[in-house]
Amino acid sequence: MKRNLTYFGSIVFAALTLSVAFACDNDDDRYKMPDDVQWRSSGKAAGTIVTTPYDQHLEVPARKASNQFVAHTVEINNREVMNFCLEFDPVRMHSRWVAFRFDGDTRTKSVARGDEPFTDDPKLPNSMWVGSSSFGWPYSRGHLVASADRLFLRQANDQTFYMSNISPQIHSFNAPYWSKLEAIVQNHGRNTSFADTLYVVKGGYIDDESDLLGYEMRGNGKRVAVPGHYFMALLRIKGKTYNSIAFWIEHKDYGYTEDYEVPKTVFQDNHQVVSVDELERLTGIDFFHNLPDDVEQKVEAEYSEGLWLN
Repeated sequence: MKRNLTYFGSIVFAALTLSVAFACDNDDDRYKMPDDVQWRSSGKAAGTIVTTPYDQHLEVPARKASNQFVAHTVEINNREVMNFCLEFDPVRMHSRWVAFRFDGDTRTKSVARGDEPFTDDPKLPNSMWVGSSSFGWPYSRGHLVASADRLFLRQANDQTFYMSNISPQIHSFNAPYWSKLEAIVQNHGRNTSFADTLYVVKGGYIDDESDLLGYEMRGNGKRVAVPGHYFMALLRIKGKTYNSIAFWIEHKDYGYTEDYEVPKTVFQDNHQVVSVDELERLTGIDFFHNLPDDVEQKVEAEYSEGLWLN
């Protein structure tokens, strides 16, 4: 999607415009970008949204003013590092999206999955707390940011058990189907030969009431939306090369059991691989909007299944 961005100084804008180059040396069209570009978010289209420094991160989508933004952080070597962030819908009682990255700070596997109990998100007002109990059958408490996505620090893993990061997922969908795609992304994110930084946005689609499978009633009287589809949008940076891909997956039982190894080709076979542009059309979410407009248009319009799924 084309978006208007405010750049700091006409010189920076001119230099950026001149430096975008198209590389076509293989069949997964790639784009060259300068190392020293600092992406900026103007926030001018945000309406009543109060912008934060995290809104400048490439992984953070354009936000919806009626929802609650939360960023969970940890400290690494006396630096505050964003673990993940989310946009919580207080009507659906479900996050609209979660966003995070695999980079030099966050890609390592230093801890195992913890046994931190599920709990309400302390950064949300208690009017948005849904309680930590299990969902009714056939739904399990499915992580959006997977526990296995955040293994670089104990606190980072513990934060994934906040209920703002949990979705009612059909048990057999959660594992092994959705978790298969998560494992592919984790492998790419931790592979420095694949990406310097891998930006990830995930979610259950909740904006269209008619697409929901319904609501799960909670003990405190709250209702949590059950998405009819789940999605991922991925942006890879390797050197000066940018690539993106997206997934739009119906929430249903695909007939796999937990002890079955789901093949990588299943997402292609089920026609669940799309461009980021197409995912934006399906969800109404503007992903990677902090990229310069001309770069965003090119990178989001195409994808290579071979690059991501081989």
